[in-house]
Amino acid sequence: MSTQIVQVDYHNPQHAKHMIELLDCYATDPMGGGVALSDYTTQNLVPELAKRADAFSLIAYVDGQPAGLTNCFEGFSTFACRPLINIHDVVVASEYRRMGVSRKMFDQVEFIANQRGCCKLTLEVLDGNSIAQAAYEQYGFRQYQLDDKNGAAMFWEKQL
Repeated sequence: MSTQIVQVDYHNPQHAKHMIELLDCYATDPMGGGVALSDYTTQNLVPELAKRADAFSLIAYVDGQPAGLTNCFEGFSTFACRPLINIHDVVVASEYRRMGVSRKMFDQVEFIANQRGCCKLTLEVLDGNSIAQAAYEQYGFRQYQLDDKNGAAMFWEKQL
């Protein structure tokens, strides 16, 4: 088994096709909400990402087949006064799970983050996704907490 991690060229039609296929694989999974990507997202996501200097994506190819995807965004830590990378999406197609694909993608994300002078990587994970949590912990991620008294950070949203 040969795994290659490629930084997506948003202008490459093959990369764009594989990105959408992998992201839809995630979207239709119960951990991604169980609903296929909308036509709007399918048609517009890659061109919109191409406009963003703070975005980058990686595709993992296993024996030449698209197997995994990460979509990442650079943010900024005010406390550290340095950039950070948020890993917004992590996708590994079911037939490629437990093969070390996510670890190889995370290694590349970390390499890019170090090149950019980032202070940390962040990501969100569902409470019920214990398999992903275990993988993230093995890679060194921990639940964010300033101190024991105030507890762990929670990820909240407000739909607009």
